[in-house]
Amino acid sequence: MAVVIGIVVGIGIFRLPPIVASNSAGELQFILFWVAGGFISLMGALCYAELSSSMPDTGGEYHFLRKAFGPATGFFLSWGRMTVIQTGSVALIAFILGDYATVILDLGPYSSSIYAAATVIMLTGLNILGTLHSRRVQNILAATIVVTLVITAFSGLMHQPADSISGLSLSGKNMEVFSGGAPGLAMIFVLLTYGGWSEAAYLTGELHNVKRSIVRALVLGIFIITGIYVVVNLTYLHVLGLETLRESSTVGYDLTELIFGPGGSLVVVIIVIVSALSTANATIITGARTNYAIGRDFKLFRFMGRWNHLRNSPTNALLFQGAIALVLVGAGAWSQQAISTMVDYTAPVFWFFILLVTISLFVFRKRKEGQPDSYRVPLYPLPPVLFIIACTYMLYSSLVFTGTGAIIGASILVAGVPFWFLAKRRQK
Repeated sequence: MAVVIGIVVGIGIFRLPPIVASNSAGELQFILFWVAGGFISLMGALCYAELSSSMPDTGGEYHFLRKAFGPATGFFLSWGRMTVIQTGSVALIAFILGDYATVILDLGPYSSSIYAAATVIMLTGLNILGTLHSRRVQNILAATIVVTLVITAFSGLMHQPADSISGLSLSGKNMEVFSGGAPGLAMIFVLLTYGGWSEAAYLTGELHNVKRSIVRALVLGIFIITGIYVVVNLTYLHVLGLETLRESSTVGYDLTELIFGPGGSLVVVIIVIVSALSTANATIITGARTNYAIGRDFKLFRFMGRWNHLRNSPTNALLFQGAIALVLVGAGAWSQQAISTMVDYTAPVFWFFILLVTISLFVFRKRKEGQPDSYRVPLYPLPPVLFIIACTYMLYSSLVFTGTGAIIGASILVAGVPFWFLAKRRQK
């Protein structure tokens, strides 16, 4: 649950609500977008809970796709995560951490890049030390984020807005729900803020009582995240007002400065740094498990398929993942728009494979595969159908509304074709 919350509740809640507000007709519609994001994520979490409890494996999504569609699909998922999804996400988060850390101590023209590289190296080293150490750090970071956000949110709800700010009002024009706004565009950013809960599937090979544990981690984790997001966004509306929220580019800074005074800016910087550390650490934990799985199953990458039983960690897989992430950090240092490029780079590949994993649930149901006493999605097939529709729309949006980074990410995925044939030949 700490991994789920640590990945999801991160930097997005401090950057994306103004964009969602700009595409909302009123305050009630704005809040309902966040509730809808939680509902869609819950539908996906229910599907993943059945897949994970039915076929627990350290390979997670790789294992599901390999069994459902064959080794080629599993290989390309691992290739995509190894070169695009996980490493791109780690680099993205590290750059955002670097931007905020520079506010505290500027290291020069490449300050953000230096902090980003240091973050990748430090967290990779932490995970090499072992699962026990990384788990304890993850629990502490996740707890810190939740407690800090809850305190800030409730302090904001008790705060008296300035006379120039109307505060929270759910009447008249603000009650518009089904008319006005741009719901489709708003949900792109809402679901981006909710993204990351699917990473829990990569921990099922290390869980005790998988059926109970994975359901608790995913379902309760999503409920907690939805509650936090709704309360935080209610606080944004109450303290800043909808119009101010729409125009804010640093909403976390603006909120804490109004609540706690000029020193509030330091508070939000620390919150974002802790959130970024938590998200990056959880992403590194789960990403290395995919690399380990492909190394276990393909001789071409078997150097990553060695598990350090003394420290309970896939050491080589962590080192290889860290090296690729550092290369992307270097590319980001050269780019003038590192953060937006990394978002574009990862989105299409991410949603393509989430869609395939959800479809695999129907394949396993038809074949009647998996453990007989595993968790079953309630009201099947409604939740997976709803989630497939959402994934299809997100895949379309990530290709249509993104820049050249999306083309590069998709091209890197296609570049895995010769490696697949080489790996297949090596297997023989």
